[in-house]
Amino acid sequence: MNDNQEMTEVVIYTEHFRIIGSIALVPGARLTDYIREPAHFIAVANCVVADRHGAELFRSSFLDVGKDHIEIILPVGLIHQTESLPR
Repeated sequence: MNDNQEMTEVVIYTEHFRIIGSIALVPGARLTDYIREPAHFIAVANCVVADRHGAELFRSSFLDVGKDHIEIILPVGLIHQTESLPR
């Protein structure tokens, strides 16, 4: 991460996994624009990886996620649910 980026906590759903972690965005940038960049992977830091039922599988300080496998990605701050996400 360089000085003109800030970490944004996100939840990523793939066919088999739920990944909670942080991605580096330029302040004011939209997540949609970041995902549309030509890179095939996104770098996610401080990850908690769980199956789709919420059972934690592992944690990692870094993970590359293939964009072709992402079904849903959203900032954690936009989630409205009754249960809290594991951290």
